[in-house]
Amino acid sequence: MEKTKEKSKKLDLNIDPTEMARAGLHFGHKTSKIHPKMRPFLYGARSGVHIFDVEKTSVNLKTALEFIQTMISEGKTILFVGTKVQIKKMVEETAKACGLPYIADRWLGGTFTNFETIKKRIDYFKELENKKISGELAKYTKKERANFDKELEELRLKFEGLRDLKGLPEVIFVLDIDKDILAVREARAKGVKVIGVVDTNIDPALADYPIPANDDAVPGIKFILDKVKEVILKTEKKETSLATESPKTEMKGEKKAKSSLGAKNRK
Repeated sequence: MEKTKEKSKKLDLNIDPTEMARAGLHFGHKTSKIHPKMRPFLYGARSGVHIFDVEKTSVNLKTALEFIQTMISEGKTILFVGTKVQIKKMVEETAKACGLPYIADRWLGGTFTNFETIKKRIDYFKELENKKISGELAKYTKKERANFDKELEELRLKFEGLRDLKGLPEVIFVLDIDKDILAVREARAKGVKVIGVVDTNIDPALADYPIPANDDAVPGIKFILDKVKEVILKTEKKETSLATESPKTEMKGEKKAKSSLGAKNRK
């Protein structure tokens, strides 16, 4: 574990508070909507709106990114959750680029707490999809095929991002805890770690790794997702590189051992 953490820390996270402010991450909600536990993350207020201390936000974001590095290094699964209309496409694209599961339409109750049932629906979705691709559905009437197509589209909307999920993920990354509070509650109930963007009206204790920031600023969410994607791809590349180099190192070690043994035999 320690070695993994040491490798992760070598990545340059490059978190610039000024850039975060330019992306609009420093704006909170109206001062009347403050959650008491969010006060330590605030810089002050302006025109009745709370302002985040972006220096503190950058520290928390860096901590979250380091945790993500560790999880990816250990081969763990992170599930992206972002169902707000203006960010769902962004969430989907980021997850796909990282080869990770996602939920961008809506959280289905029981996704974690009743995962076996959800898994059966995912398997059915993939089975129906394969039948359509193979032409097996061609034997049905036109109306029946239309019904299958409609069902397939509904299943795709619900389960496309989960098609490769074999079991519960180790971590969920929630872009709006208020919008997807059910996902957070189910994750906590099942012992799944939560990384979450927490606005000024949210209890930061809901997330194991809270990122205090504006959850309504699309450029801000893009900034965070870009950093997450960068870290994941760099970590995966590094792990692949280390795995490739490892056999070469072992071969060199074997050659040295054989050479040393041969020298002893000649003596």
